[in-house]
Amino acid sequence: MKGIIGRKLGMTRVFDETGVMIPVTVIQAGPCYVTQVKRTETDGYEAIQIGFEETKPNKLNKPRLGHLKKHDLPPLRILREIRVEDAGQYEVGQVLTVEMFQPGDLVDVTGTSKGRGFQGGVKRYGFGGGPRTHGQSDRLRAPGSIGAGTYPGRVLPGTRMAGRMGNERVTVRNLEIIGVDPENHLIWVKGAVPGHKKGLVIIREAVHPGKKGRKKTA
Repeated sequence: MKGIIGRKLGMTRVFDETGVMIPVTVIQAGPCYVTQVKRTETDGYEAIQIGFEETKPNKLNKPRLGHLKKHDLPPLRILREIRVEDAGQYEVGQVLTVEMFQPGDLVDVTGTSKGRGFQGGVKRYGFGGGPRTHGQSDRLRAPGSIGAGTYPGRVLPGTRMAGRMGNERVTVRNLEIIGVDPENHLIWVKGAVPGHKKGLVIIREAVHPGKKGRKKTA
């Protein structure tokens, strides 16, 4: 499985050969360094750790700086682990760029959704609210009943109510790559991806091609 780290730059649109408009998200991805290779024999699973965004050495703590210096790697701000089928095809110090992807490839993009703060049930879950007439004045956006009285006599766990909205790790699956610009480390992905501008995203080869949608991930 291929993967790379990037930052969301924003959305725009492009036109295909027939003049059809395609909404795209522009992501600046890589270059990333392979900072660690994990094998089944030593770690119990196959994965690689990749680093992104060079920074000043004094911005990192000593354990991370030592981890990178051991392999003569530059100080990297972001470290993430990506599962792969065969980690043996990678080596520490290898540079990963957007050239690993081609237009037409399907990818899963993971990011942190925009935080909306504390929101009510109408905005958070799309509740209809109360009636807008017949004398009621303060129940327009109320959630309504949240449970029975005598039995069970409590609010059941998982009941949809007001609470913190957004700021969650979200994966959007099977987005098509429209274009790749290796010189400027840019990828154009069809549709929207989670997060705000400059937000960190991970682009990986699609795990389940054909299954569209958003998925909250831990």
